[in-house]
Amino acid sequence: MKKVRVLVGLIGALVVLLTFAGYASATPSPGFHEIDGEVFDDWQVCRTRAYDEDGYYQITEASFRPAIAFESLGENADLACSLGEQLAQKYPDRHQRAEAIFHFVRDRVNYTSDRDQFGYDEFAQNADELAAEINGKGVGYGDCEDSAVLLAVMYKGAGFRSAIAVGSGHTATLVYLPDYGKAAAVFELEGEPGWIWAEATGRNNPLGWVPKEFIGAGLAAYEVTAEAIEQQGPAVPSAAIARTGGATPSPPFPFIGVIGFLWLLSLFRRRRAH
Repeated sequence: MKKVRVLVGLIGALVVLLTFAGYASATPSPGFHEIDGEVFDDWQVCRTRAYDEDGYYQITEASFRPAIAFESLGENADLACSLGEQLAQKYPDRHQRAEAIFHFVRDRVNYTSDRDQFGYDEFAQNADELAAEINGKGVGYGDCEDSAVLLAVMYKGAGFRSAIAVGSGHTATLVYLPDYGKAAAVFELEGEPGWIWAEATGRNNPLGWVPKEFIGAGLAAYEVTAEAIEQQGPAVPSAAIARTGGATPSPPFPFIGVIGFLWLLSLFRRRRAH
């Protein structure tokens, strides 16, 4: 089994950003408003951009903090956490519980590009929004960051430690399962081994499967906690956001329109088991 060290805190990261273009007409939706072509929620988190201090992942050249996950944790916890709690009650065995949560997201979120679903090149859903869609329709639609955020929050609701990992062109979830023996690789986060990759974008992926391009690659991770997020009212009248109709799956791994993303220049190494 391979062991990989993941650096938390982006030291020497290079972020090269694409310009987000395109806006499709959509019906008004409460809780969202548009400022200069970008869509913000009630917490003033930009849903159409991952980078900068107001982006949903708060990616800068020096840091990464998945703010959108906090919208469904702590005092804001709602459906996604409760789904995790329900599965915790149903599966007292931690390994079975971790697999059940992974399968829930993997099997109920149909991979769909943001352009196909929302008419934007990028649009991130929080965990409760995606969980509500699944709860109402039996299925939800989203891309890799949508699945990663939902998984991370459900794992927290079920009593696990979880983190969101980002690499070049992709994002996924890490769950702390130090005695899980089925994983292709075990990740080490801030010197602590036992973190397992949860890749929910493929229908046949098992828990612990890792795309080979992320073993030994530049990665960063942030452990998700019930951090506070200041709620604010819309700065301008609601203007946008509705699904644009058909949910046509697109190829996996487009992530957030970031190229050359998170190439860590130091403090990353891989240790192979002897």
